[in-house]
Amino acid sequence: MKEPKKERGKTSHYYSEKQDSPVRLNRISAEFFGHAIDLWTSSGVFSTAGIDKGTEILLKNCRIKDSWDILDLGCGYGAVGIAIAKAYPCARIVMTDINKRAVKVARMNIKLNALKNARVVQGDCFESIGPKPAESFDTILLNPPQSAGKELCLRMISESITHIKPGGLLQIVARHNKGGKTLGQEMEKLFGNIEILAKKSGYWVYSSRKG
Repeated sequence: MKEPKKERGKTSHYYSEKQDSPVRLNRISAEFFGHAIDLWTSSGVFSTAGIDKGTEILLKNCRIKDSWDILDLGCGYGAVGIAIAKAYPCARIVMTDINKRAVKVARMNIKLNALKNARVVQGDCFESIGPKPAESFDTILLNPPQSAGKELCLRMISESITHIKPGGLLQIVARHNKGGKTLGQEMEKLFGNIEILAKKSGYWVYSSRKG
């Protein structure tokens, strides 16, 4: 992951609410769960050139059931949520991101893939998610913005537990030797359990179940 670009004494991140860079759209295609998806990506949103390795590994190794309520936390342009919504038409997908441009592009991707079971909200972590327990999830999927720092990633994990149904899962992907180990330890501390679903290319997929 590239270091954030600095401009005029400030740091512009894809995980910021507003992006000042010119909008440059790019269209990509991918296949997950045996279903093809088309996606718009954009400048100012993570992984513009194509689906990043962490997201790919998460999608190929996560546990999903049709009819589940699913949250794609920090969705970016929506690769995780779009792929799952396409493959599991009875699932209900919510995607959220702080980045207003990412949210706009994710909505474009819902329309592009003609999905009826997905929606996107804009906000910092869970601030735009409905009140508990009215809006809780069978699983939350997260590719945490590790370049944003450990504090934010830990907050995303700690706030997740109150939005997961009993028996539900938090599933995250992270670079194990670049801070992922600490995130996994936090999951085990909060949930009392952890399972490693995959190890590939330096990325680990961690899963914890809410009791």
